[in-house]
Amino acid sequence: MGLTAGIVGLPNVGKSTLFNAITQSHVEAANYPFATIQPNVGVVEVPDARLDVLTELFHPRKTVHTTFEFTDIAGLVKGASKGEGLGNQFLSHIRQTDAICEVVRCFDDDNITHVEGSVDPIRDIEIISMELMIADLESIENRITKVERKAQTKDKDAVAEYAVLKKVEEALKEGKPVRSLSFDKKEELILRNFQLLTAKPVIYVANVAEDDVSDPSGNAYYQKVCDYAKSENSEVIAISCRIEEELADMDKEDREMFLEDLGIKVSGLDQLITAAYHLLGLKTFFTAGEDECRAWTFKDGMLAPECAGIIHSDFEKGFIRAETYSYEDIAELKTEAAVKQAGKMRSEGKNYVVKDGDVMHFLFNV
Repeated sequence: MGLTAGIVGLPNVGKSTLFNAITQSHVEAANYPFATIQPNVGVVEVPDARLDVLTELFHPRKTVHTTFEFTDIAGLVKGASKGEGLGNQFLSHIRQTDAICEVVRCFDDDNITHVEGSVDPIRDIEIISMELMIADLESIENRITKVERKAQTKDKDAVAEYAVLKKVEEALKEGKPVRSLSFDKKEELILRNFQLLTAKPVIYVANVAEDDVSDPSGNAYYQKVCDYAKSENSEVIAISCRIEEELADMDKEDREMFLEDLGIKVSGLDQLITAAYHLLGLKTFFTAGEDECRAWTFKDGMLAPECAGIIHSDFEKGFIRAETYSYEDIAELKTEAAVKQAGKMRSEGKNYVVKDGDVMHFLFNV
């Protein structure tokens, strides 16, 4: 569906190391600011044990996971909104993403230079937050100047836009990100035009030391990040970026053994990928058969014809109905014939809201 999360953070907090692990590629991860000059984009598979089960049941020729896109964005520094470091170039890259994964350093290491001279994750978060708010405030104030006079003439659209802009301006001046505010549907439509940086949902990635990864609760830095995230209803994922990069080079069996030795059930990367996927309101439906078992990404609330269109535009254009059953039913009953015999196969029409885990066969005629 073309949705992407941007990996951001101050220089040398582990962004590029994390990106290497996510994509099993090797972008430059040097120990100095601005090693990452151009944004790097990587597509990753979304882990989903349900697709593994479907593959075991149908024995298809091919299995295709759904995917999610991450963009590694070069390090921000204090003053970026005023052109410091590499400045607004990076802000524009963030603007093009749908969500933000903010990596914060939660470990001590004298061999890795911190651009601010010390380890303080809350200070780092606030530096980035302030830079994004300053950039948003500049955009909003520029727009207010243009729309204010028209709003004074009682133009209906201008009045509505002006009200939203002033609401956002006031919050930003108080140091509140746009995502902390509530908007109705009309206000949300107005805001979409501005691609505000602080309106994007955030996951904080606490990059902890290897010794802390199995139980980060004892890490004081991590606890501070959790408290901060809780105050704005954001999520925190504890990861050792260094360990995750090692895991990325292992085969599945070795990776599982290594995780077991560390006392970890699910890798930090799998947690992050899943969290980023759900952060954007994304769900998964499946198609299953002898040729292919495949997971498909859709936005929560989409109707059956819209989901059919994700596979092919002709499916949506000529949509007739969708033969549908739940993953839970096929996992329990083992075959489609048994699902049908048990009365669990449903024929859904154009107004059906697709559910996460639906297995669907689309009938269409163009």
